[in-house]
Amino acid sequence: MPTVSAHVALTLARHIDHVFGVMGNGNAYFLDALERSTGAAFTAVRHEAGGVVAADAYHRASGRLAAATATYGAGFTNTLTALAEAVQAHVPLVLVVGDEPTSGPRPWDVDQIALASAVGARTYTVGRADAAATTVIAIEHALTYRVPTVLAIPYDVASRDAGPLPEAPAPRLPAPLSPAGPFARGAIDDLAAALSAAQRPFLLAGRGAWISGAGEALGQVADAVGALTASTALGRGVFPRAEYDLGVTGGFGAEGAMELVRAADVAVVFGASLNQFTMRFGDLFAPGTKVFQVDVAPAATHPHVGGYVRGDAAVVAREVLAAVRAQGAAPSGWRETADVAAARAYDPGEGLAPDGRLDPRSVAARIGELLPDDRVVVSDGGHFIGWANMYWPVASPDRMMMIGTAFQSIGLGFPSVAGAALAQPDATVVLTTGDGGGLMALADLETAVRVAGGRGIAVVWNDAAYGAEVHLYGLKGLAEDPMRIPEVDFAALAAGVGAEGVVVRSMADLDRLAAWAAQDAASRPFLLLDCRISGAVVAPYQEEIIRVNS
Repeated sequence: MPTVSAHVALTLARHIDHVFGVMGNGNAYFLDALERSTGAAFTAVRHEAGGVVAADAYHRASGRLAAATATYGAGFTNTLTALAEAVQAHVPLVLVVGDEPTSGPRPWDVDQIALASAVGARTYTVGRADAAATTVIAIEHALTYRVPTVLAIPYDVASRDAGPLPEAPAPRLPAPLSPAGPFARGAIDDLAAALSAAQRPFLLAGRGAWISGAGEALGQVADAVGALTASTALGRGVFPRAEYDLGVTGGFGAEGAMELVRAADVAVVFGASLNQFTMRFGDLFAPGTKVFQVDVAPAATHPHVGGYVRGDAAVVAREVLAAVRAQGAAPSGWRETADVAAARAYDPGEGLAPDGRLDPRSVAARIGELLPDDRVVVSDGGHFIGWANMYWPVASPDRMMMIGTAFQSIGLGFPSVAGAALAQPDATVVLTTGDGGGLMALADLETAVRVAGGRGIAVVWNDAAYGAEVHLYGLKGLAEDPMRIPEVDFAALAAGVGAEGVVVRSMADLDRLAAWAAQDAASRPFLLLDCRISGAVVAPYQEEIIRVNS
């Protein structure tokens, strides 16, 4: 008869198609049932954090629910940083773990429920009689609140006979949040009236707008009032008309584009939390700009917001569109006067920095020219995050993900390649990572190479340092030795797990990328570019951080 673990696996497999993780004592029976009795695929990673990261990336790249799995105790504690990142980034996934026996903890057990709660994740523990129903509840919680949930299988229950698999109900999910009541109606009318009367209207969309499917409606609103548009780092590509889109806002934005944003007299933000980086630490909009925000949060998330509508971005965008049309709005004409292409231009760099090492701006620009158009960019955390965000445009928000930045962590890069590669099986997956984060995630370099194969490329920004710390704390006079890393040969490390590694010391060395991109993906190897860059070139977003912290 099916075991408790089999009930979990069979029920979960009705709602997911992929599981990532590491097998151990606590999840062995779950993985056995998953492999033998379901159509869900399992991809092994080499560190438990990598399982959660890969599931996270899989969701961000596909929109579909994924699962991760680890054993109890040390296996579970290894997932915590990645789990915290998924919580902060509002990524729904299910983490299936072993747990202490129902009789109580053993010396190697920890209070997993408390640890998960500490990073913001809810735990559901299955029993012999309710494993299928509890699994559905965990899935429902993850999808409803857009957070990871932990599904725990006590060790002494895992292999117990649970009888025939019962019919568990499908998860019940809430409808998109609609504004309700006269105050909400009045707020929408005020927002529409401001847009209709604006001389320089501007629309900003975030990841929430993408998740809600608001792109078409937002494009129609922009056309109706003649607005320039832009996105947050996680919302790029939401608006359908690139010729009027200023790209990414905040520290990753081009300076000319940000000047146009500051010229707006009315700005409406859809589905973006307006964090300090998007807002350029308060300098994104000019003091005279009327700022409205549309989001599902209980209240406005920045003090510069003057009007707030709580609701799903797509629902509200359609209501705003109807309102501006009813008010007889005409296009402002502002966006036709703007030279958007010139405004979006970035500094091409100098090729070589004064210290003789490569200028990362020049490297990033050249790589952006050579990468295949059909690409997914996955980014680790670190000073280097500016280069990909500035120089490697992508088609839509599911093609650019920064796993680690929500929790301000590094070392989650290599396993994210696996999740993105399986979610987008025809695209080239491009990892951007630093030497510090790359070393931290080294266990899953093998995973990235094995799963992505010739569709994978890793760009390691190797400045022999923790660059963000050098630029911030080194400037303050703190000792720099703890911030430095002996230069590591990542190309050799890549070769050790079956990839091709190229040390890039000159712009000409990037010609190998051009040749690689021209090859068929089935016949070429995973490529790692070990770019020996100057640590003296500071990314613009980092300059903003330095300014604020000085």
